[in-house]
Amino acid sequence: MKLASETTAGLRVPVVPSLEALLGRLESLSLEPGFAAQSQIALRLALQPYFEGGVGALMSPLQQETELANLVLYADFYPQDGQLTLIEQLRDVITEHIPQEEREWLDPLKHSALDLVEFLSVDERDQRLVFRSIGNARVYRVQDGAFREGLQPGQVLLMRMIREPGDVEWERAVIAGAAIRLSREDGQSLLSAARDYQRQMEISAGSFELGDWPEFAKRYGHVLLWTFARMRVAALVDAVRSIHYVSEGGQPYLYALALYDHHEYGFMGELLAGLEGFEREAVASSGNGASGSKVPQHFVQRGAYGHFQSVVVARLILTATQLWVECDSRERLDTIKHTLAATFGFSLHFRGETYTPPPRRLKESELAVEEPLTLVISREEDRAFLSGFLETLYLEWAERNCPSLANHMPRHAATSEAGRKQVAALIADMERQDPGIRRAGQASFDYNTLRAHVGLD
Repeated sequence: MKLASETTAGLRVPVVPSLEALLGRLESLSLEPGFAAQSQIALRLALQPYFEGGVGALMSPLQQETELANLVLYADFYPQDGQLTLIEQLRDVITEHIPQEEREWLDPLKHSALDLVEFLSVDERDQRLVFRSIGNARVYRVQDGAFREGLQPGQVLLMRMIREPGDVEWERAVIAGAAIRLSREDGQSLLSAARDYQRQMEISAGSFELGDWPEFAKRYGHVLLWTFARMRVAALVDAVRSIHYVSEGGQPYLYALALYDHHEYGFMGELLAGLEGFEREAVASSGNGASGSKVPQHFVQRGAYGHFQSVVVARLILTATQLWVECDSRERLDTIKHTLAATFGFSLHFRGETYTPPPRRLKESELAVEEPLTLVISREEDRAFLSGFLETLYLEWAERNCPSLANHMPRHAATSEAGRKQVAALIADMERQDPGIRRAGQASFDYNTLRAHVGLD
């Protein structure tokens, strides 16, 4: 998940004062009212993935991404309303005196482009760092500095190189402030994605004019930023998917839940006892007043989870009128649901499911690690999680056909004397078997709310 962390992916390189002053002038021009709309177009283009599909609500661009996007605006963007580019405005429209030491950076900046460069070595003789573009093998020699700490040979950086004024060979260069560090593998993946985009553009245009890497990087450098942003999102998704949720006791936290109604306790118990991959779980009597022989039956599936080799990763709880399914992941829940559907068919009546873990605000630094993150879910969090699930589920139950009431709706059944007794008994049994009692030590739902909802006193 290091791609998502500014502390691990971002790099700041001091800019020479004269170039920094020039970039400040370009920034001021970009903010003027007459150009502000074009600036927004350019920045939205460069940072487009963060404006798609709600991505911006999940993560924001790194500061270095924003700075590189600004450089695209200053050096590469052609206004869509016919205005001169920012560099042309500064170079050709004389409104103020610009010192020569700043002017000499205009042409190098105009001809610069985003690039993916590999750090090779340090030339101790002239105190320069040697980089090589992985796009076209061009070599850059950059003045050494404190920013070198942490750079490893073979590491790839996404950044903009600007040749030093007077160096027509493009060998001596400076880094334009912001850089993003990538592993060699991530750098090659980013390059491959950009090349794929380049080929698609050439096929669409019927021309190979973008075959030269500097030409492509100059005209479509924003594609490198797009690809990096999408890599960050993918890394975030992978990191979240790999989170290990555990209970306070250290066992897997079963947050993927489904609930079914049924009216064939004996038949269900027999088939569950022989269900492949499950074993009966011995559970101490809770003394909760389960009627007759219809005591809850528990069946568990064991598997590997994190550092555990054999722990409960799924549980089925059969009560007189319900079947609870608890799993450690959505994928396992889907698999078990398919198995139950194939085994029981219309004997089971699906009531609802949830597969989103309890909400937890995570810091970027927590995800910027190699190993999967482990989160401990407290009893209070579990009870709140169950409460939210059951509140929706049980209030909907009152309005849906119930197999234990001859497929009548509980609210309608409660309008007769006999029906009221049946509905009251069902709710009492649901209250005794509330999953919060077993999981969190306390009922997770107020069943008087449900009684009032169906019309019981």
